Amino acid sequence: MADRIRVLIVDDIPETRDHLAKLLGFEADIEVVGAAASGREAIALAGQLSPDVVLMDINMPDMDGIAATERLSAEAPSAAVVMMSVQGEADYLRRSMLAGAREFLVKPFSSDELTSSIRQVYTREREKQSRIGAQPGAAAGAPARPGDDREGAEPGRVVAVFGPKGGVGRTTLAVNLAVAAATELGLRTCLVDASFQFGDVGVLLNLNPKNKSIADLIPELESGEAESLETFVINHSSGIRVLLAPPSPEMAELITPAVTKRMVEALRETHDLVVVDCMSSFNDTTLAILDLADTVLTMLSLEITSIKNIRLFLEVAQQLGYGADKVRLVLNRADSSLGIRVADVEHSIGRRVDHTIVSDGRSVVYALNRGVPFFLSNREAQVSQDVLRLASAVAGTRTADAGESRKASQKKSLFAWR
Repeated sequence: MADRIRVLIVDDIPETRDHLAKLLGFEADIEVVGAAASGREAIALAGQLSPDVVLMDINMPDMDGIAATERLSAEAPSAAVVMMSVQGEADYLRRSMLAGAREFLVKPFSSDELTSSIRQVYTREREKQSRIGAQPGAAAGAPARPGDDREGAEPGRVVAVFGPKGGVGRTTLAVNLAVAAATELGLRTCLVDASFQFGDVGVLLNLNPKNKSIADLIPELESGEAESLETFVINHSSGIRVLLAPPSPEMAELITPAVTKRMVEALRETHDLVVVDCMSSFNDTTLAILDLADTVLTMLSLEITSIKNIRLFLEVAQQLGYGADKVRLVLNRADSSLGIRVADVEHSIGRRVDHTIVSDGRSVVYALNRGVPFFLSNREAQVSQDVLRLASAVAGTRTADAGESRKASQKKSLFAWR
């Protein structure tokens, strides 16, 4: 059968090797080409057998799976490693990914988990190789690379959507803002789910982070490269491009401020607009995004706790050197009758609200449950019109002092993440 996935099994326990071989033997598109009992034997066999995927146990006597993976990354780069371990701690995961592993399976795992991981890793590596092979100096007529139409253009704008309190509609706004910018303003737009532990962008767009996410890019971004970034950005049917948060909360620990910064900077080179859905907590990684952003859309609602948190955030933003043009306040569900008026909010926080979004529970909840942005399903609704006005405002010409604001903020990083 053509294009069968060639798998090399590496485990120091004979029974485990036999069991894995039998499981994979039932799959028509997978072929076990060999088995090794140690890391050193695996390196030797990989050179002879040229496997597509290596199932690597992390604990072995002579050379453990992490060391063997590092060697394979250098000596057999076409072999994608799926690490296996009874240890599911974040440290094992981090070390494995930094060594070059493309997936991490915690024993015991099901047959479906095993085969799904192998197929996903194989598919991603094929896409990556195809992309790399099509780039360079390419002959005439070669496929255009993502962002080629922007060559020579200014870097795109980065808009961070942030809320110091959860439950204010941050992710919903980020998704629909990106869709509005792409469909109505014609901007090449990328949406990044930077709520790395519990990101919901995939849910709102009916996308599965197990297929492609930022977790797959960690080894490259850690080393300062981002060659495969475009491979893991998903093209959504709405016209936006999406980079999803990791599928597992523990993977969030692998995403450092430096990794986040490289990711966002690379994306702004190939897009007109990069919308980043930030997590609500104030930490080093969130600050890295806010520092880079040209505009920070800060969400609040007509609730006393939200207003209190916004007041605290504005104090911190001032300490960080963020100018008034950089931080824009967005009042969600602005027409809600909760006993607090917009004027009361502005008096409490000491500045005006920049943008308002009306409440439309029927359109919003219906769209959420379907996994379709409400800007697409109910384009004429008032809430959609409000989002479009906001998109037009933030996608405007870069203000002269935006860059200065960013430089000032870099000098005053609250947690000294650099």
